[in-house]
Amino acid sequence: MKNLEPSLNKFHKGNGDDGKHYWLTPPDVMTKLNDEFHFDFDPCPFPLPDDFDGLTKDWGESNYVNPPFGSIVHQGKKKGATAWVRKAIEENKKGKGVVLVYPIDKWILMLLAAGAEVRNLGDIKWLATEDQSPGKGTGRHIACFVLPRSIDRHPIRK
Repeated sequence: MKNLEPSLNKFHKGNGDDGKHYWLTPPDVMTKLNDEFHFDFDPCPFPLPDDFDGLTKDWGESNYVNPPFGSIVHQGKKKGATAWVRKAIEENKKGKGVVLVYPIDKWILMLLAAGAEVRNLGDIKWLATEDQSPGKGTGRHIACFVLPRSIDRHPIRK
């Protein structure tokens, strides 16, 4: 994929008919998080300074990341949430704090709140019901959520 001019990049075209494409964190949410984590850096600032690149720049000690929710073209390649997560992990390994916000389905949060263990099963090649032949895979990793039986969570002590 060639490097697209910002005006041709899907991220810069906007959200449907309204043309809006950059969404800021509401002040009440930002204040609550900042009071807890005391942010000193935003790798996805608005307005974006000229020549600023949050995916390649060193981050601060306490970082608030509200990345683009879709894909963008970065250094000639299509990049999305995974690029920001990789960068967040890289910065965290340097001893830096990172708070990253990103939309997910409510049911995932419900399972985590219920104590589910999450396992990565990789890109499963599901079997066709007609002949049990493996498919190509989805190209996405499959999460396995495990809610153990109550008895397994609280074993009887001897």
